[in-house]
Amino acid sequence: MFATALLLFQATFQSPRLIESSGVAVSHAYPGVLWTHNDSGDGPYLYATDLRGTDRGALLVPGAQAIDWEDMSLGPCPLAFVPRARSCIYLADTGDNLEFRPFVTVYAIPEPPPPERAGDTLGTARAPAVLRLRYPDGPHDVEAAYVSPRDTALYLVSKGALGGSAVRLYRVDRPAWSIPDTTMDIVVATLVQTLDIRPSPEAGRVVTAGAIRTDGSLVALRTYSEIYLFYSGVGGRLLPARERPCNIAGLEIGGEAIDFLDDSTFVLTSEASSRRRGRIDTVTCSP
Repeated sequence: MFATALLLFQATFQSPRLIESSGVAVSHAYPGVLWTHNDSGDGPYLYATDLRGTDRGALLVPGAQAIDWEDMSLGPCPLAFVPRARSCIYLADTGDNLEFRPFVTVYAIPEPPPPERAGDTLGTARAPAVLRLRYPDGPHDVEAAYVSPRDTALYLVSKGALGGSAVRLYRVDRPAWSIPDTTMDIVVATLVQTLDIRPSPEAGRVVTAGAIRTDGSLVALRTYSEIYLFYSGVGGRLLPARERPCNIAGLEIGGEAIDFLDDSTFVLTSEASSRRRGRIDTVTCSP
């Protein structure tokens, strides 16, 4: 039997531009602000909102491309931004449904202030740091990414959707990042482990997002129907924190994003449909 996550609050996105929220991050610097972005088909834009779905404007990330943005995370900045920026937004352009991309890209920018008005579309103050990477065992569709505050490494989790692929965890260490406005070589991520999540696209059990608690001790991976919790161990290895995942089946249509609001409360977001706007759900799921 699965434990069902407790739904606390629901809202819908008010911005007409947010049609396929694929990643979400709870601001570290601006209380109440949520950052999100669309999936493929949009430009390199960040959108500011809150738990009530308020339209708080958009930010263009200059110099970035948006081939298939799938997840976002807040974490310690790459060395290029230290010590001037305490926290960066990481944008994972890592979607690869057909698993054929020779490399994927992750961008990092210092967390910016949100726009002042809903109609604003501003630019971020700095060009992003850029990381081009590939996996040691070939291309993968990756929709989950997070940055650990403990070891400052970037972690990526494969979706497991194509051909019953296993769900694998990869790591890229902080020194691999380039400085802004430069071209860099392609970095090879390190395979950390194969996770005990048995993919089932028919049941919605494919990994669509990841998040890490602000103390770095707990990691959440979500599928369309479940939230899996793990303790973060040595080298970033994940150890199950629950015997069974929390059930979120039926809560959202096309729900893909997750982040921690506090130690055991999460914000989830989903895409819009022809009949309704995308939704923001706040749920609890404890270790």
